[in-house]
Amino acid sequence: MSKSDEPAPHPPKHQLPGVSFCITSPPPWPEAILLGFQHFLVMLGTTVIIPTALVPQMGGRNEEKAKVIQTLLFVAGINTLLQTLFGTRLPVVIGGSYTFVPTTISIILSGRFSDTADPVDRFEKIMRAIQGSLIVASTLQIVLGFSGLWRNVARFLSPLSAVPLVALVGFGLYELGFPGVAKCVEIGLPELVILVLVSQYLPHLLKLKKDKHKDRFPRFAVMFSVAIVWIYAHLLTVGGAYNDAAPKTQTSCRTDRAGLIDAAPWIRVPYPFQWGAPSFDAGEAFAMMMASFVALVESTGAFMAAARYASATHMPPSVLSRGVGWQGVGILISALFGTVNGSSVSVENVGLLGLTRVGSRRVVQISAGFMIFFSILGKFGAVFASIPAPIIAALYCLLFAYVGSAGLSFLQFCNLNSFRTKFILGLSVFMGLSIPQYFNEYTAVNGYGPVHTGGRWFNDIINVPLSSEPFVAGCIAYFLDNTLHKKDSTVRKDRGKHWWDNFQSFKTDSRSDEFYSLPFNLNKYFPSV
Repeated sequence: MSKSDEPAPHPPKHQLPGVSFCITSPPPWPEAILLGFQHFLVMLGTTVIIPTALVPQMGGRNEEKAKVIQTLLFVAGINTLLQTLFGTRLPVVIGGSYTFVPTTISIILSGRFSDTADPVDRFEKIMRAIQGSLIVASTLQIVLGFSGLWRNVARFLSPLSAVPLVALVGFGLYELGFPGVAKCVEIGLPELVILVLVSQYLPHLLKLKKDKHKDRFPRFAVMFSVAIVWIYAHLLTVGGAYNDAAPKTQTSCRTDRAGLIDAAPWIRVPYPFQWGAPSFDAGEAFAMMMASFVALVESTGAFMAAARYASATHMPPSVLSRGVGWQGVGILISALFGTVNGSSVSVENVGLLGLTRVGSRRVVQISAGFMIFFSILGKFGAVFASIPAPIIAALYCLLFAYVGSAGLSFLQFCNLNSFRTKFILGLSVFMGLSIPQYFNEYTAVNGYGPVHTGGRWFNDIINVPLSSEPFVAGCIAYFLDNTLHKKDSTVRKDRGKHWWDNFQSFKTDSRSDEFYSLPFNLNKYFPSV
């Protein structure tokens, strides 16, 4: 076989081809508004699940739960606008984050609130303690981001060390996928099947002539499939399918169970310090800072996946650092309003960029408008918030998968035939799944983590990072990649570092300016390095 007959490898690409609307090209207004609404629907899952899990433990009733969900939505809208305007400028939704939940729970369970008899009183006291610790924790990201320290960390990332980080940002959330669907299979499974059919198979089965119509199916598949299955779930509820079911099944399957619609006020604008003045505790603040750092690492991975699906070039480290600083501001705003939670990049919305193939910034800014609108008009927001959780979990199966495969796509820049690459990849991904598996399983069985000393905050500082798949995998890959025979010139090529040389500083590639420069001519006053 001669050299010319050999199949050519797929050429690596700095920008993902096949994206319908990239970061700077908005779709027509009607489509943009529908797509923005779809982003709002997808981020609602996390926004509802977190307060639903935490508020009852704090002593809050449905009224408080509805208020917290509204506040979380309102703040997510503001933070998303800030991030898309002044942060990385990527089309990312900044919403609630599961990373902060374990630390929050240990504040809830700390002994100093048990003497308060009135549950609502206790709820407010705990809320103020959470606010205090988050205010302190937000400074970590603000300082790391705006001082440019995170920029120096990001400079040492290579495509090779990015793979485990970004891949596990998506794949590491596997516990929120099928286990959630299985809570009510008769609703979750149809949603998953219909979503895949509509987005992947239908356009080919219908043999549509125009490519324009072909893209419409994956673009609106989420809204279409959720509407169908939601109606079906409602028919099951009304028809009495769950009247004699176990309470757990009723909570998962019924469409009228959330108790939010009755509890939500018609119109209410959330405001800072609505629960009273925050209270501070040094240990809790340190624990929350660690959670904030873990969220920062996870968000770095999510930002990189978002840049890929927006068909943008690789983010210059200075832009990432700027985004991290604004994310810190986002956590500060969350703390001031009292959302019971910090904020970070919403992974499911990054996956939605991949599914719809629309990476437009305007679409995400419109979705931020929806968040603010529905958080003020409480009753309307509560209607969408009552979508059964298994439907959302079915969406997660596909959306988190897209984020994971965005991480795998960085392999195109690495040499997969090098044993060094195989060692770093294999070990970091394996340990990234294995270490958190041990920590999570131990916690599930015993009710506390493997590190179990008298100081709750110290336990959290060790247990929380080691329970995060992307954090563990990213740190191991980053360490190995930067310490193993780095001086060798072939190694630099194996890691794929030379592919990113142009993006190490903001000015070397003209595309960085197109995708990431600040609006209103602000780059003149805040130059990116």
